[in-house]
Amino acid sequence: MSKRVAVAAANWKMNKTIAEAKAYMAELAEARADIAGEAEVIIFAPFTMLMKVARGAEAAKAGVGGQDMYWKASGAYTGEVSVPMLKDAGCTHVLVGHSERRGRFGVPEPELAGDLGKVFGDTDASCNIKVKVALEGGLIPCLCVGETLAEREAGQADPIIAAQLEAGLKDVSAEQVAGMLLAYEPVWSIGTGKVCDPDEAQRICGMIRATVAKLYDQPTADAVRVLYGGSMKADNVVGLLAKADIDGGLVGGASLKVADFKPIIAACAAS
Repeated sequence: MSKRVAVAAANWKMNKTIAEAKAYMAELAEARADIAGEAEVIIFAPFTMLMKVARGAEAAKAGVGGQDMYWKASGAYTGEVSVPMLKDAGCTHVLVGHSERRGRFGVPEPELAGDLGKVFGDTDASCNIKVKVALEGGLIPCLCVGETLAEREAGQADPIIAAQLEAGLKDVSAEQVAGMLLAYEPVWSIGTGKVCDPDEAQRICGMIRATVAKLYDQPTADAVRVLYGGSMKADNVVGLLAKADIDGGLVGGASLKVADFKPIIAACAAS
């Protein structure tokens, strides 16, 4: 089995202006010049600044990703963005099923209780459609899976994640899965500052890989890269990346400043 290249993926969420994105990409290009070794960097940015991020991506040696997508190419779907639109803006990747897009938040959002929370709308079924359409359209999807605190405390983390994977990858070929990214997001650690213990993060990421092997085969499981997505930062990245089944991070808060993101990229390059 060839070595999997580690991934440092930045998820800016609902942050930054176009001017701030331009400045960030210029600073990232300078930072990458200081980092030896091989790492894949992806910037998942808000739709409004994707073109600006894409313009700076080559110098920064980075891929560009949308934070969500709709599965129709065009039509009367106000507020949605399609795969052709993302490609046109310079995207190489797209997030699918981030916990916040599924309406699942690590920090309680009282104003999103009940029907208001349904505005985000993603389900396992919609994630599956998005994965397939992204692949067909030439984007690399990063499918996110993970459990809430209540689900973990009920001992349901493993079956819930396995079910999310099985549903999200339905009718996706082994070859396609091998080239995808999978991200484990312990929902209870996103935006809370709480990080999953490295041994437990490894156990879950190993379970994700084993589930892929069960659904497909071992070579596919060995090829797919599994990212950890819960409050990864400079002071815990080395311990997480030391684990056999953690191939990088989907980084939120610690990706918003290049100074904070640079050591994560460097750790990925050294892993």
